[in-house]
Amino acid sequence: MIFFGVSALSQTKPAGNLIEGVVQDKSGDVIVGARVIFRANNFEATRTTGGDGRFVFDSMPSAVGKLTVEAAGFRTAERDLGAGTKSPELSIVLTPVSFIQNVIVTATRTKTRLAETPSDVVLLTSEDLAASGALTFDETLRQVPGFTLFRRSGSRAANPTSQGVSLRGVGASGASRALVLSDGVPLNDPFGGWVYWDRVPRESVERIEVERGGASNLYGSAALGGVINIIPSRPAWTSFALETSYGNAASPDFSMAASLSMGKWLADLSSEAFRTDGYVLVDQAERGKVDMPAKVNFSTSNLRLERKFGQESSLFAAAQLFGESRHNGTSLQTNRTHLRQLAMGGDRQNQKLGVLSVRAYGGPQLFDQTFSSIAVDRNSETLVRLQRVPAQQAGLDAQWTRAVGSRQTVVAGFEERDVRGSSNELVYSGGAVSSASGSTGRQRMASAFGEDIVRIRSRWLVTGGARWDRWRNFDALTTRKPLAPPGPSSVTFFPERAENAFSPRLSVLFAISPGVALTASAYRAFRPPTLNELYRSFRLGNVLTLANSQLEAERLTGGEAGVRIVPFSQRLTARGTFFWSDISRPIANVTLGTTPALITRQRENLGRTRSRGVELDWNLDLSSTLVLSGGYEFDDATVLKFPAEPALVGLEIPEIPRNNFTFETSYRSRATKRPLAGLSAAIQGRYGGTQFDDDLNQLPLRHYFTLDAFLSREFGDRLELFIAGENVFDKRYTVGRTPVQTLGPPILFRVGMRLRLPRPR
Repeated sequence: MIFFGVSALSQTKPAGNLIEGVVQDKSGDVIVGARVIFRANNFEATRTTGGDGRFVFDSMPSAVGKLTVEAAGFRTAERDLGAGTKSPELSIVLTPVSFIQNVIVTATRTKTRLAETPSDVVLLTSEDLAASGALTFDETLRQVPGFTLFRRSGSRAANPTSQGVSLRGVGASGASRALVLSDGVPLNDPFGGWVYWDRVPRESVERIEVERGGASNLYGSAALGGVINIIPSRPAWTSFALETSYGNAASPDFSMAASLSMGKWLADLSSEAFRTDGYVLVDQAERGKVDMPAKVNFSTSNLRLERKFGQESSLFAAAQLFGESRHNGTSLQTNRTHLRQLAMGGDRQNQKLGVLSVRAYGGPQLFDQTFSSIAVDRNSETLVRLQRVPAQQAGLDAQWTRAVGSRQTVVAGFEERDVRGSSNELVYSGGAVSSASGSTGRQRMASAFGEDIVRIRSRWLVTGGARWDRWRNFDALTTRKPLAPPGPSSVTFFPERAENAFSPRLSVLFAISPGVALTASAYRAFRPPTLNELYRSFRLGNVLTLANSQLEAERLTGGEAGVRIVPFSQRLTARGTFFWSDISRPIANVTLGTTPALITRQRENLGRTRSRGVELDWNLDLSSTLVLSGGYEFDDATVLKFPAEPALVGLEIPEIPRNNFTFETSYRSRATKRPLAGLSAAIQGRYGGTQFDDDLNQLPLRHYFTLDAFLSREFGDRLELFIAGENVFDKRYTVGRTPVQTLGPPILFRVGMRLRLPRPR
């Protein structure tokens, strides 16, 4: 419902007609930045409300026409203006729109209202991202229950190979069990499956969608546990946005996004750079002379050029450069990454034929890493391995979408991807090179998928889809050459292997009433092992993990059922979901042996694991300026079968907490009276329950609670100053045991500014 309070309208002046007024919410606070459009015959004019919520149309050719008012988070208002009113000012009161009814998401690979999506989707809007006390995307995403990274570690301090994401407890290693997309292109590392969370500049992002639950029916192998879709901002006008800040531990950050509109051409440039002196990872009680702060330095730049053809069709080309270097807590443990990527594609929309979207991408990357052996007292370390991992990928994705009548939408497409990678190593013994070894392989995947979205009457929405995938591993071999003393080389060739997967999904949404809906889904999903898991061994601290060229694909069978409610005049949006996932042949790091100086593990297929639990999410508008949101997940993730090691049966899957709770309170003032004008504040809290850092459940990581905070003040519509803090209580919780205890980050306090070019009127 939209309510208007009209005190008066229109006053004629010799120079033309005047239309002016103020836009407010139901509590009386003015709405800044509302878009007001006046149309009369073939004439159209647009204004944006200022800091006082007012708008003025002067010298109009007529005062008779239609006024339309648009504001984020409110229902669009339309008002026919007649010739009979005689008062000088128009007052408009907007009613907030329900979050779930207003938002459009892409969980079904086509635009769908969140209220009409059977999938379990959590949305982080641009306001959520801007008000986060966290500096990186992965830390911000921890506010989504079920989102976990290997060893709780964050991208600000951890080795990138531990940055694979898991949703709903379906995985427990560095490889992702969820697909991460940006502008339709995968961010998952082609060789190892982990994610470089700092590849995407923050200022270039409009929102992030998190779909929990198997999504291989549309997105393929990487979407075993779900999809995280980073949606870029694509303004159709010339724009500029900048954020820069400086924090403790010598941590400067710079992020910008700019677009230039030139008729039918649009150019986008975004970039980010960050460095920090970091912190010491090891607990004070176990720290030795070798321990030093974990440092990181990265930069990323993205350039995109787009050419529009009419209103609905376009072609684009994009390029990305990314570089990162890290010191991983000791002087001899470092890693570097260099990545180059090109992407191109287009969208073609026709009223009869539907929408065709094509994306092609590819490029090389290089990952270098050093490994060391650390003495038990941590007062000395010895270099044991130098590793270089070159990789390259090429991918093609095409999708066709078409509405059939008013109650049906069909989606069809295909994908192909080719990945090549190697792991080349120099092995050290006693401080000298003892041997050289290398492993290489190639993986090719091809797939076709389809989906049918059908609305049955007004209350039932049924979505059915399926995908067929085939992948091959070939050109795989490993070599070894002794150097001290020198000896003959040995070469082992691995046979070509191929597998197929069929991934169906059926989802149903039943709207009991406008404020209550029931959802249910059943699905299958899969994930083949990465080249990294097949052919690359690695060492972290005193834990050595061996590769396994015989690994087979993980297969998931799962389902979920839930309820959504929007009570209290749509001020509360709540959802509860029960989920169940059964995985056959899951890949895990299995302990082979333990000594005081070394723990040896190997990647192996377990027999079967199960993850089941409950998710709760809510968003409550306490007032027009104050919002409370949060979520909870209980996850019972256990090993059900492993004939090779029956002792693991019944144990918890490592790295998965049983309980996870998050909340956020945010305040945004639209008042014009000082000192509240332009004030924003937010507090984010999260609790993580106890989890284990090993398959034997002998190395527990205790529960923890952290709090982030954000406070800002706008000055006009261009400048914003802010202060932000992560872990504001400086709680040092355990993130890993290798078996030495490593800690999460201390407080990161930063101050900064944002500068934005306002949207043209």
